[in-house]
Amino acid sequence: MQKWTYLLHNYKESLKRIRSLFKEVVLLMFKDKVSLIGLSILLIFIFAGIIGPLVISPPEPSPQIYAPPSLKHPFGTDFQGEDIFSLIIYGTPFMLLTAFIVSAVTTLISVILGTVAGYIGKLADTLIMGAADIMLAIPQLPLLLILAVLIKSMNIITLSLLISALSWPTAARAFRSQILSLKERDFVESSRLLGFNSVEIIVYDLIPNILPYIAINLILNAIYAIYIVASLAYLGFIPFSSANWGVMLYQAWAFGTIYNRQTFMYVMAPIMAIVMLQVGLMLFSRAFEVIFNPRVRSGE
Repeated sequence: MQKWTYLLHNYKESLKRIRSLFKEVVLLMFKDKVSLIGLSILLIFIFAGIIGPLVISPPEPSPQIYAPPSLKHPFGTDFQGEDIFSLIIYGTPFMLLTAFIVSAVTTLISVILGTVAGYIGKLADTLIMGAADIMLAIPQLPLLLILAVLIKSMNIITLSLLISALSWPTAARAFRSQILSLKERDFVESSRLLGFNSVEIIVYDLIPNILPYIAINLILNAIYAIYIVASLAYLGFIPFSSANWGVMLYQAWAFGTIYNRQTFMYVMAPIMAIVMLQVGLMLFSRAFEVIFNPRVRSGE
């Protein structure tokens, strides 16, 4: 009975911690201008990805090849006469969804393997960290390119899971370090004495105490996913779509528009979209840094 009472108490405390963390992030975002700018940028991209395709016509070829920016074509047109602004809008959902899936799955894998390695230790730690060391020693982008060639059906789910399967080692090592520092604390020892098993201790005692690191890791993984997806698209290793930002960069280079001043926006539009989305995520992560770093919060 005492065990379940303690378990219920820990569950309620975990929910309070999550609610408190969310509330604190929201409040600090509106106080910290940098975080607010990051949130605004992210909301613009989310709005563009959800609402944009509903109100903007799909990009279609037209005789107006390489038209300069105008009211009708804010970023001009490409080599097929397609509106570049529409291409950016229609490429946004793919990038956002891929970044979200990769971020969530990679973080989940990292948390599970990192906590198991740190808390269970012994053989589990040796095997998991050994696998992490091997994967960190292999250049990830070339490995992704090889696997992308071998996998015939490369849809958004397959692509996201493939990236996640290769992206967990660094974060897993970081989570392992956090768990190693927490596993000897008094509250963990109390749970052991009450008869909790390893899974219960990990879920109710350890993971709630690494929530800040999980939140930051989610953002970092999303930033990394954008870079990887754009790189794979540029190199032609994912299904072709003229609205993909990476494909737009490749076509700008392949057709020589990268050297033509009149087609400057065909090159800059996808670059700006990629950079601004990553910058928005980085600035948004400042909210977590302000919360978890007392020096930043105090303005030192």
